[in-house]
Parts: sequence; structure tokens; C-alpha cells
Amino acid sequence: MTPEAIAAWIASRFDDVHPKSSWGETSFFVNPGQSLPSGAYFATIKEKDGDNDKASDLDRAEVFRLNFGPGKPAFQTVFGDAPARPPKGGVIEGPWDFTALNQLIPHPVYGWMGWMCVLNPSQTTLSEIEPLLIAAYDKARTTVEKRLAKL
Repeated sequence: MTPEAIAAWIASRFDDVHPKSSWGETSFFVNPGQSLPSGAYFATIKEKDGDNDKASDLDRAEVFRLNFGPGKPAFQTVFGDAPARPPKGGVIEGPWDFTALNQLIPHPVYGWMGWMCVLNPSQTTLSEIEPLLIAAYDKARTTVEKRLAKL
């Protein structure tokens, strides 16, 4: 699948989602009625390395990473305890190959926060991780609802 195909799938699958693209990354925000300046993001597609995020070697030709944040309980179910927060510019510690394609792995930088990722997911893998994407969406939607209740 291409980043564009996944972005279109996410935008069509989830209600009140507004993608924003900048600096080689598309972020997917939940923002009902665009009532908040940004909303809360639950997924991103990253297409190039950043200053503090090079572990996946996204500067390889046609390599991208789908990232999503279902939270620590989901992380623990899939991977066990969340790792410690890495130092700035570092990656989480663990047995994962952050350059492996089409495999569900912790996010190399934000795994400690319960984020996960897949580099170049296939349609089959996307279908398999859909419950985790739904959990990430639901978590972001709850965050937005709490913010809106304070307005």
C-alpha cells in the first residue's frame, strides 16, 4: 500500500478526522466540527527521518511508517510493559528491529507512551492492526470530548 492509499483509508474509515501534512508527515486529528484549533491526533504517516527520529531509516526509497497511539494498556497487551522514555534523540530499548517492513513494532521514540507503528504495511497487516487503530481513534476522541466539555 502507498502512504496516499492509507491516508485515504483512514480519512474514510473514521468520523471527524482531519489530516494535516507538513515536513514529510501527515497527521490525523479527531476534531468534530473543527471546534478546536487542532483536535487530538491518533495516527501519523511519516515519510522521512527527522532530527530526533532516525531509527526506522525512513530516508530509504519508498519507505514510510504508519504510527498510531492506542495507549499503554493496548501496548502492554501486545508487547508487555512499556519501555522507559529514551533520552532526546534516542530510541526505546528492546529487541525490535525498527527498520523491518510490514511488522507491528513499538514506535522507536514514543513506544514509552503506548505508540506503535508499521513500516510499509500491507493490506493484510492494515486489516490486522485495525482494532489498534480504532483504539487509538477512540482514545483521541475521548481527549477531544473532554476538551470540548471545558469550553
